[in-house]
Amino acid sequence: MDKRFCIFDMDGTLADSMPFWVRLGREYLEGLGLRPTVAQLAQTDTMTMEESAAYFHETFAIPDPPEKIFADMYEVMGRHYRRDVPLKAGVLDYLRALKARGARLCVATATEAAMSRACMERLGVWEYLDFLLSCETLGVGKTRPDIYLEAAARLGAAPGETAVFEDSLYALKTAKAAGFYTVAVAEPAYAADWNALSALADETLTDWRNAI
Repeated sequence: MDKRFCIFDMDGTLADSMPFWVRLGREYLEGLGLRPTVAQLAQTDTMTMEESAAYFHETFAIPDPPEKIFADMYEVMGRHYRRDVPLKAGVLDYLRALKARGARLCVATATEAAMSRACMERLGVWEYLDFLLSCETLGVGKTRPDIYLEAAARLGAAPGETAVFEDSLYALKTAKAAGFYTVAVAEPAYAADWNALSALADETLTDWRNAI
């Protein structure tokens, strides 16, 4: 595929942010002077942030309501996006090469828009993007294709001529079912899903430095 139109996930695809998300619960709790056990933290592995906030409120008797805990956890991640989340090696060269060929590029992320833009600007990616869309802004996650369809419409392309780059299995399934060309991006946090992800995708990418 010539990849004239591309939609990129951010976390775990362009930005190497998954280790920060994995450590978020412990970091938040230790910031309050609490010492969670491995077993306690493991309970949140399949929870959303909202569910984790409610769990922390109850388990550790945190006086703040779950809504405040959620906001505080998100702000912890916000600091990382603004300060130290790195770009995956080779991403900038890949985006630069696509843009030089006249491709139209965007980011479609589950992370809040302003936080995502701040991260992309700091990492030097923003200048290569036509726009950024957030699931939070649209009000629907990647279990539905809305964000991909909206991105393709803004790019001026049909799903079949648009490449979607994703590291998570559920999101790639959504894009694939909606008729997009899919590129599976390897992410250590989702290593257990790699066989299923690579079998489903039209193309796989294990190292951005070898993608050009």
